[in-house]
Amino acid sequence: MTDMASTATPRPRKVNRLGLAMTEYKGLPSTLCSGCGHDAITSQIVKAFWEMGVPPHNVAKMSGIGCSSKTPAYFLSTSHGFNAVHGRMPAVATGAVLANRNLVCIGVSGDGDTASIGLGQFCHLLRRDIPMVYIIENNGVYGLTKGQFSATADKGARLKTGVVNSLPSIDCCALAIEMGCSYVARSFSGDPRQLVSLIKGGLSHNGACVLDVISPCVTFNNQPDSTKSYPWAKEHEELLHQIDFVPYFEALEEVDYQEGESRDVRMHDGSHIRLRKLERHYDPTDKNAALRMLHETRQKEELLTGLIYVNPSSKNFIDILNLHETPLTQLPEDQLRPGPEALQEVMQSLM
Repeated sequence: MTDMASTATPRPRKVNRLGLAMTEYKGLPSTLCSGCGHDAITSQIVKAFWEMGVPPHNVAKMSGIGCSSKTPAYFLSTSHGFNAVHGRMPAVATGAVLANRNLVCIGVSGDGDTASIGLGQFCHLLRRDIPMVYIIENNGVYGLTKGQFSATADKGARLKTGVVNSLPSIDCCALAIEMGCSYVARSFSGDPRQLVSLIKGGLSHNGACVLDVISPCVTFNNQPDSTKSYPWAKEHEELLHQIDFVPYFEALEEVDYQEGESRDVRMHDGSHIRLRKLERHYDPTDKNAALRMLHETRQKEELLTGLIYVNPSSKNFIDILNLHETPLTQLPEDQLRPGPEALQEVMQSLM
């Protein structure tokens, strides 16, 4: 008899523009709780980097401490990675980006790592507009230390134990806009289509991209009355718009939208965020409107998702410092360490 398995034509694997399969963008198996929202975010990170054709070896993955900070082990296994101490990832990421401007930097943090112990460093990363994608996996609790409230937990929120939060929360999106971040968005781990488009837009943005992603903790904070749970997020989600991302290497004509139904926001590399309006006219480049919308939806106890604010023409920290086009890591020593004559010239200019 003929061995059918040996004569069958192998199914061609699907590859991206670099000729890489999606499996080459994955990492180790997750050790997080089954059903954790963080794993859903990891899947969209893998998809976004694969669809954008980002070379894995050109990516720097940064994280701090917490359940969320374990997730870089679960994607882009061949990329560079650094797991910093609690709340100190922004400083490490800033150093890496300044040393090698050609790296694509992604930081994954949590609400505790970002808005509690790391709040000071987070603010300075924002005001410098460091070019990186900064994802906050936000569940409102400290999952590694038995589910205490974090600084993003809403006032009046209740834990499974019955404990009620009496403190007001920090809105990471409003803070990011106020501090000068040029790309600010919020999404939900249960909305993969929106999330992957926002990540792809952040990868093409020439500045800091903050994505505050509501990611329910299935162990400690997923009861129906929790504002960080799957049921609450699904019921209270307020969509600004439906989002598609058009990479610079794809023709805009291939996207099927009629005139008047969408708005294009051009990114620095020629790619586009395309926003299809639902119920309202919203301009994501209007900083005051973005803050007002966040305030209004917060009062209504709504979860605002989508691209909240973007400034595609802002100067990031690399532009402000006027760094050399060649990454510092690739400059020869004689340019990195000028001789005594150069030092003397600088000293004379200060006299």
